[in-house]
Amino acid sequence: MITMLKIVGLMVHDQDEALRFYTEKLGFVKRTDLAMSPMRWLTVSPSAEEMVEISLIKPDPAMHGEERAKVLTAQIGKSPTWSYSVDDCHKTYQELLAKGVKFQSKPKEEPYGVEAVCEDCTAIRFLWCSQQPGRRGRRTTNTASKFICWRYL
Repeated sequence: MITMLKIVGLMVHDQDEALRFYTEKLGFVKRTDLAMSPMRWLTVSPSAEEMVEISLIKPDPAMHGEERAKVLTAQIGKSPTWSYSVDDCHKTYQELLAKGVKFQSKPKEEPYGVEAVCEDCTAIRFLWCSQQPGRRGRRTTNTASKFICWRYL
């Protein structure tokens, strides 16, 4: 029986650059950093998240094989948009903007809450969403940007 999602892999060109982005700009916590020949096992997660970790993976022919490493490298920056809950989208937007995070959209009032979209150092898009008081969560499709995220309705 599958009981929970534990680790999500994210392909990156440079693990140190990705680690700096996630920890210094987004305020994530480094959970694991192990040299495991021939690879480095590196995970991060939002500070309050203890269940799911993001593994920052640099495709390596010695680990993945030549062909698989090429396929994984081609995936960098092409992952689906990720959605995160924040306490205050306007405040988070200002804090991240001051740290040099690139945003695709400013905070915008929606029926389910306030959202803003940014991207990481590999062009992965993130949706930051703060819940409207008294609204319940429900998964819906955002047709304007063609991705699925957690909506608060």
